[in-house]
Amino acid sequence: MKVALFAETYLPYINGVVTHVKLLKEGLEKLGHEVLVVTADPDTHRHYIQNGVLHCPAKAFKRFYDYGIAMPLSHKRLKMIEDFDPDIIHLHQEFSIGISAAHIAKKLKKPLVYTLHTMYDDYIYYVAPKPLIPFVTKLSHQYFKLFAKRANIITGPSKKCDEYIKNDCKMDKDVVVVPNPVELDKFAPHNITEEDKRAFRHKYGIQDDEMAVCFCGRIGREKSVDVILDYWAAKVRPSDKMKLVIIGDGPCRPELEQQAKDLGIADMIIFTGAVPNAELPPYYAACDLYITASLSDTNSISMLEAMATGLPVLHRFDKLNQGQVQNGVNGYIFFDADEMYKELKDYQKKTPEEAELLRSSVRESVKQAGSENLANYLLGVYNTVFGEIPNHIIERPHHRAKVHPRRK
Repeated sequence: MKVALFAETYLPYINGVVTHVKLLKEGLEKLGHEVLVVTADPDTHRHYIQNGVLHCPAKAFKRFYDYGIAMPLSHKRLKMIEDFDPDIIHLHQEFSIGISAAHIAKKLKKPLVYTLHTMYDDYIYYVAPKPLIPFVTKLSHQYFKLFAKRANIITGPSKKCDEYIKNDCKMDKDVVVVPNPVELDKFAPHNITEEDKRAFRHKYGIQDDEMAVCFCGRIGREKSVDVILDYWAAKVRPSDKMKLVIIGDGPCRPELEQQAKDLGIADMIIFTGAVPNAELPPYYAACDLYITASLSDTNSISMLEAMATGLPVLHRFDKLNQGQVQNGVNGYIFFDADEMYKELKDYQKKTPEEAELLRSSVRESVKQAGSENLANYLLGVYNTVFGEIPNHIIERPHHRAKVHPRRK
């Protein structure tokens, strides 16, 4: 099968969508399929294909994490994708490259799969002044509805995506839940040296008798790091011997650093700044717990990476993400500062044997989240699409392998 994956951002840029698309590409290729990633590239002035990636000229959008914005319509891009001749066009982000995906799918009469990765209501503040946020939010629902309407099938990493499509975009269309992937080998504990873990703790002054609790992600308002800081200030004391490590960078980092100072907890909080993804494994592995208060995430890849190293997750209750973290299996749910603190102290009291037993359970909970598992999930979705569209659209020339509709 030939698959064209459309995403606004791709390597070397790192975010959850990039990781998802990268692992999907690798998984599909391992299973013998051919993949072309189509992405906006602010560093080029021409369309070109290299290592299975079609780079499209773009301008960097500084206000939104330096995303590249390409021209949505391009004859050159259309011709290059027509030459690739995909069986499936799979859209992963909804801006210039997303518009291009929908247009090309229609033009070439190709089925379109749409993966909704992001709950955009939590990101409107990046592009709209505060007084206009309600209006722009309603407008955005109509915009994303266009992609949902055009797609043969919609997928998303959690039930939250289904809620967004049905309640916010007012579309009576189901979302197929396809869990996010993680690079299991990269984050496996046996691939991370004790020396690297010690170097991390030494670099940030974390003592051997201190428990390190980390969060990793874009430091934006939607991640609710301010809530963690408020809860930490309300309950944790220096005598508890705990350090909170905030891994990443973003527009809210300066105000969060100031918040920590104002709350009198700056000595317990570590802001690492941006960390290249390749250097992340020892950052997780040298910590004891992962914590998140975000209610905007669908199925956080940073959280899954931490779990792959064995970190139990402290997760603020999120009704639409129930089941991702199960008490005592791969972490604990908290509702408020008191419960957060209780879980921190309970974990701190565990014996080394009890802690290792839980860490093994955490790793076991994500062992099916590898690239080939993701590819197999999506191949099932693709085959469902083939069962829903006329046969003449999916017929291939005789010299190529045919893709047959799924048996019913």
